[in-house]
Amino acid sequence: MKRNLVLLGPPGAGKGTVAKRLAAEHGYLHLSTGDVLREEVAAGSELGRRAKSYMDAGELVPDELILAMVRERVAGKSGVLFDGFPRTLAQAQGLEGIAPVEAVIFLELGREEVIRRLSARRVCPRCGALYNLITQPPKEDARCDRCGAGLSQRDDDKPEVISRRFEVYMRDSTPLVDYYRERGILVRVDASRPPEEVYAQVVRALCDDRP
Repeated sequence: MKRNLVLLGPPGAGKGTVAKRLAAEHGYLHLSTGDVLREEVAAGSELGRRAKSYMDAGELVPDELILAMVRERVAGKSGVLFDGFPRTLAQAQGLEGIAPVEAVIFLELGREEVIRRLSARRVCPRCGALYNLITQPPKEDARCDRCGAGLSQRDDDKPEVISRRFEVYMRDSTPLVDYYRERGILVRVDASRPPEEVYAQVVRALCDDRP
């Protein structure tokens, strides 16, 4: 199963959950470009400083800079699991020169279910712990299990904002889905099912897809 793998899917589809289990149980190197960006900026590296200048200006970090960061982390390695990357067609094409992708899992989830899941997310303003009132509720209603503080909802987890995020994701991801489908390496997985079933589908798809 140790091939380079991409996980695609809208916010709330469970990419992070699937990625962490694949990494823990099957030895994938889990790479989230969001984490890479934060680490490079925190470390004050040259790439991090360049990325921060765009972020501070409220601009998207250019594809070539994202690809340079990815290259530093994964060049020459195999069994890499890309979580939420690539985000653009240019990134997907550039990735082929760094770590050729052999399988792409597309976690499909409809707009209404995305809104239902994400609008149930809550965060602890004191310690940062995350909860979901549907899938991972706190033991005590509206209070953090770790520190007891009252939980709150982020502005970007409100239904109207989630709906817009979903529309943007679908618009931006369509070229990627088409690109990987035309290459014959896209596997669609129904992400509306319970987490255990979704994970089982992913593992089965990867095993069934082996040459």
